[in-house]
Amino acid sequence: MTTTAAATASELGAEKIQDAGHVDVLIVGAGVSGVGAAHHLRDRFPDRTFVILDAQDNRGGTWWTHRYPGVRSDSDLFTYGYRFKLWRGPSIASGKEILTYLDEVIAEDHLNEHMHYRHRVTAASWSSDERQWTALVTRNDSGEQLKYTTDFLWMCQGYYNHANPYRPQWEGIEQFQGPIVHPQQWPQDLDLTGKRVVVIGSGATAATLIPAIAQNAAHVTMLQRSPTYFIARPTTHELALTLRELDIPKDWTYEILRRAYIAQIDQLARMSYESPEQLHSFLIESMRPSLPEGVDIDKHFTPRYRPWQQRIAVVPDGDLFTAMREGKASIVTDTIDSFTEHGIRISSGEEISADVVVTATGFNLSVFGDVTFTVDGEPVDFTERITWRGIMISGVPNMAYVFGYFRHSWTLRVDLIADLVCRLLAHMQEKDATMVAPTLRPEDADMTLRPWSDPDNFNAGYVMRSQYRLFRQGDREPWTHMLEYEHERTVLPEADLDDGTLLYH
Repeated sequence: MTTTAAATASELGAEKIQDAGHVDVLIVGAGVSGVGAAHHLRDRFPDRTFVILDAQDNRGGTWWTHRYPGVRSDSDLFTYGYRFKLWRGPSIASGKEILTYLDEVIAEDHLNEHMHYRHRVTAASWSSDERQWTALVTRNDSGEQLKYTTDFLWMCQGYYNHANPYRPQWEGIEQFQGPIVHPQQWPQDLDLTGKRVVVIGSGATAATLIPAIAQNAAHVTMLQRSPTYFIARPTTHELALTLRELDIPKDWTYEILRRAYIAQIDQLARMSYESPEQLHSFLIESMRPSLPEGVDIDKHFTPRYRPWQQRIAVVPDGDLFTAMREGKASIVTDTIDSFTEHGIRISSGEEISADVVVTATGFNLSVFGDVTFTVDGEPVDFTERITWRGIMISGVPNMAYVFGYFRHSWTLRVDLIADLVCRLLAHMQEKDATMVAPTLRPEDADMTLRPWSDPDNFNAGYVMRSQYRLFRQGDREPWTHMLEYEHERTVLPEADLDDGTLLYH
């Protein structure tokens, strides 16, 4: 894959581009990653200038764009919340509650004055002569073209393509007479009261959506091609109730619960590769008592992959299973033959009647927000580049990115990356360096290159669909990524910034 360079400022016409000024650090993305990065940057370097740009019209990233009924985190908030900001609500929280939490961080750190919404970064070009990035920005509201320059670029835009979710092509879809909705683009005026709804998909989104809409819909059918692993967790941890009864201080409660959740996920992650059969049995048997009597567990709830090769969908208080027991929701496991005027015909020949179809079929990955990168005039083809600790990219100077965990909470890695990036910025200052770039050592030149995600480790559909567009990883540190928190919480704070894999100038 060759990345085509976007038009430069001179090609667009300098008179058409407004100079927005220079900042020490330019943060792209005002979601959980960008807000976390800004907090750490301000805390460590209060005198450095920065701005946060986001293409959306408000903060929050996923929590702003995802507005379907019941939207919530399937990670506990004691670890999804930041290390520096206590979470005081239930363990599993709604999207609205998470936005409120982010608003508190933004207000406490006075970040609003640094945030610019509806600012889409379209191109970023690095000049080694000037030792700076030039970011071309389009304002979504006015179409105005802006130019920012910065010493350091911090990509915190997440990995969803918010504008273009994944939609498989099905036979006869144009025949269907009712609305077809993707959760990423949920119409706020959609009324499902008394409607027959088919939700295509069985991942975290479907598991979240179905209990929320089943209360008022006539019936909801989850149509899945293959089963997903589910785990039922209480919305409020039992330990939290005990600590509350003992009148334990809130900051102690936060730390105790945070450690308890980390230990729990550590154990499950370890089991997934040390004793997958035992974990499989645990997950299946833990669901069994909550499911409707007589349900075919082998057909509908036994995945064809090893536990945690894809995300385990959390079902708070077993609400999905409750909807099934009450007859408000049901599950069909089969492939789609075609859409009909009034429903979906599956491969068995059965037709599932529907007034509304929801395609909870996942999303497409976006490589660094689909920003076009050039380094010293040369287009950057990321498929030819290698990650450095899942934080920087070989041959791309003064740029860091945030990508969280698949198994642990995303935000645990936001804090770890911010620690390392701030340590790197301080190290550059000590060395009087204005440029740093990950560079392969002679002993790394012939190392085996591996795909962005090893399918044996994690093979969710959205990952496998996008492998061809993504950068690679090596067979040794620091050229690897997608390690577990249990490993990185020790390795990243101790990472040697002078091991020869980072070249300073």
